Amino acid sequence: MLGLVTFMQDSLLLPKADTVAAGAGAATAAAQEIRLWDMILKGGPLMIPLGILSVIAVYVFVERYITISRAGKLESNFMPMIRDHITSGNINAARSLSKNTNSPIARMIDKGIQRIGKPIENIEKSMENVGKLEIYKMEKNLAILSIIAGIAPMFGFLGTIAGMIQTFFNISQTSDITLSTIAGGIYVKMVTSAAGLIIGLVAYIGYSFLQAQIDKVINKMEGSSAEFIDVLQEPTK
Repeated sequence: MLGLVTFMQDSLLLPKADTVAAGAGAATAAAQEIRLWDMILKGGPLMIPLGILSVIAVYVFVERYITISRAGKLESNFMPMIRDHITSGNINAARSLSKNTNSPIARMIDKGIQRIGKPIENIEKSMENVGKLEIYKMEKNLAILSIIAGIAPMFGFLGTIAGMIQTFFNISQTSDITLSTIAGGIYVKMVTSAAGLIIGLVAYIGYSFLQAQIDKVINKMEGSSAEFIDVLQEPTK
């Protein structure tokens, strides 16, 4: 009877086999947990140019976004004041207002004011030329994002292919064709593909967003230009 009691006590104190197995499995899973920084380091040398491309993409996006946002800002009373000055014959005041306003629209209107007295076609052409120059300034360096969106995935695929070549070369040398060896070598090398695709996708989204912002500014420029021409064609008071 005493032996039975002792056995029952020992069985209650000992951890169950399932609990031990579960704990061991959790420990193994924790040990094999994928860390982002470790994956980046395992990506190989091609992660360096990918990192450089990502930094360039972020810099270009932020710089262009600030520039385009400033270009699209214009006081709501700018065109009404221009209209009032021109219809009242106060060309100097209209010219002073346009010159002191830092905006692509204001610079385009200023060119039109300078051409007052010449045929409407000449005025429109002069304003159109200034508008093209302003659009070029807004689109400056924007092509860099488009280039990064195209070449970043290529760098990623190149890294993956190079890594797989190295993996299969090692297998040919060691004759170790176990599933763990193959999978372990391939998943690490696919890090460059993932990184390249992410960088390319972000760069493409940034490029498309900035292009949409430029289109909004262009629409404002076209509207202001049409309004200015209408003012010139109105009967004088």
